[in-house]
Amino acid sequence: MARPRDFVEADVVRAARNQFAETGYGGTSVVDLTTATGLGKGSLYGAFGDKHQLFVLAFESYCDDAEANVRYELLESPGKAIHRIRAHVIGTAKDIVADTTHRGCLLARSTAELANRDAAVASRALRTFVVLEDLLTQAVQEAQADRDIDPTADARELGGLLLAVLRGMEALGKAGVPRDSLMRTAETALRTLPPGRGRRTTTAS
Repeated sequence: MARPRDFVEADVVRAARNQFAETGYGGTSVVDLTTATGLGKGSLYGAFGDKHQLFVLAFESYCDDAEANVRYELLESPGKAIHRIRAHVIGTAKDIVADTTHRGCLLARSTAELANRDAAVASRALRTFVVLEDLLTQAVQEAQADRDIDPTADARELGGLLLAVLRGMEALGKAGVPRDSLMRTAETALRTLPPGRGRRTTTAS
């Protein structure tokens, strides 16, 4: 009979995910992972195969959480859609500014590091970006229905534009671009949304 595991797999994956986010895939050693997870090398490899398989699980977990968080912020949290869009864009900019280590999110970091040579990472990253664009597009469509965004505008184009701005701000923040510049970029992106008859101009707090 196989010996029962004395650890929770989700906890190990989350600990590994935090380590990969801190040091990147290439910069994370097996020793780093055993220290982060509290498992010996044999237990780690016995449960998860190898470093790459554990990374893929950690990356999947991160992408799942990122999609769920954005879905809540854009489509499920209280308030009108235009306010949810604004809160998401400005909130993202503030989170980037607050990341004083310029570590960046695991999605952005891993895409830059691995997507051109790791099919599993490239495929999962692309799936997540498609989901994020869909969520932004749905929020724009809802704001169009409220007449806060011009209903004749192409919602998919606006969703794609917002996604590009958000991911671009992530890269700029990782490079150390100052807070004022990032906040101006966020505000400018919001002003590019063509107003409908129901919308009033607002500014960031």
